[in-house]
Amino acid sequence: MADIKANSPVSSNAFKEAVCIDAGRVYDSCCDRDCLEDMRCFFGPRDQEYVEGATSVRVRSAEVLDVFIDVEPVTFNRGFYSCDIVFYFLIEVELFGAPHCKPRLAEGIAFYEKKVILFGSEGNVKTFSNAFTREDGTDPQAIPTSNMPKCVVQCVDPIVLSSRLCELRDCFDNIRSMPCGVCNRIGGTVETSRPSGTPTVYVTLGLFTIIQLIRNVQMLIPVYDFCIPEKQCEDSTDQPCDVFKKIKFPNDDFFPPRPLDPESGCGCH
Repeated sequence: MADIKANSPVSSNAFKEAVCIDAGRVYDSCCDRDCLEDMRCFFGPRDQEYVEGATSVRVRSAEVLDVFIDVEPVTFNRGFYSCDIVFYFLIEVELFGAPHCKPRLAEGIAFYEKKVILFGSEGNVKTFSNAFTREDGTDPQAIPTSNMPKCVVQCVDPIVLSSRLCELRDCFDNIRSMPCGVCNRIGGTVETSRPSGTPTVYVTLGLFTIIQLIRNVQMLIPVYDFCIPEKQCEDSTDQPCDVFKKIKFPNDDFFPPRPLDPESGCGCH
């Protein structure tokens, strides 16, 4: 964080006024760890051929490619909202065929659907703003929007727990379509419908998420003074070796630290 200084010392005596700001307030949130067991991977036509000719599989990496979020009010419980979330994962695998042969690399898509219900309070107004211009140019205002709360999903790339190569179990694993933006990541075409018995890849991932329901509200906050940056900007004109000399020696890489003692009261239990 950049160093900031105020015009006067920040203390109880430095309080000047209370101002009203419009900011996002977190009304409700939750965290979760999900074990996503046996998710089917969908591949493009070429990579699907590699899968059908492979004898074993190993996952090289998995990452969150995109997250689709839909928020709807819960009709039987006012102030609560249903957050329907779809995670799309990019799975990179190594497919092994004949013994002592170099594995083929393939990229597939897996998805997981999750639903949570969070409190987002109530509100039924439309918001207008002149910060933007309509596309048709008829009026220099933004299109009106409601003050529905927004759902924010934070997650880290999943942990690969296992993977296996087996035949497609039934037609219920097939889907009708997949978003174009997701398909374009692996070439634009994804084999979403295959007959039962077709070799396919199933992966198990561990996913950590934090889900928040945020609503813009007006809040009264105390103001001490304006923030003035204290740190001066530095031009990066140093020679490469001079920059290297400023880097701290990586002691932890040479001497890995010990795990925290559970009895010391530090760390997570």
